[in-house]
Amino acid sequence: MQASAVDTVIGALKAAGVSVACYLPDSLFKELYPALDGDADIRTIRVTNEGEGAAICGGVWLSGKRAVLVMENSGLRAAIEPLARIGMGAGIPVVMLMSYRGDLGENNWWAIPHGMTMEPLLGAMRIPYRVVDREPEIARAIHDAFTWSHAAYYHAAVVLSGSIVR
Repeated sequence: MQASAVDTVIGALKAAGVSVACYLPDSLFKELYPALDGDADIRTIRVTNEGEGAAICGGVWLSGKRAVLVMENSGLRAAIEPLARIGMGAGIPVVMLMSYRGDLGENNWWAIPHGMTMEPLLGAMRIPYRVVDREPEIARAIHDAFTWSHAAYYHAAVVLSGSIVR
């Protein structure tokens, strides 16, 4: 990620009222994680799997604060069960910020299944999402995801792709 995109993401998260960011590091967001760790206004929690991150973000929401789950789109598969339980079962929203592995232009064979499964899984879970491939659209997408998610008491996702992450 370019430094300007990192700054845009962090600024948009702060504007959305995010005080906690859970993440499982991936290479496409490698510049974002140190910036999140270094930001005094956002507490970071590194997780061992994305399902754990979804549960922590749900707990943060129950405490009256806002959190974001930052992950590679492959992590959606690991987070599906916790997301189903807390979202469909209890109306606890989790906003996800994902990097889009396996999108057109991907050059790693192992990442192609991530792109093939992400959108169908989001659809099956009825999770609205926006794929963003232009930096000027990042802030609006993050704002819209938090606005919708907290109005609907359900999950939303922003997926960063293209030149933003490559």
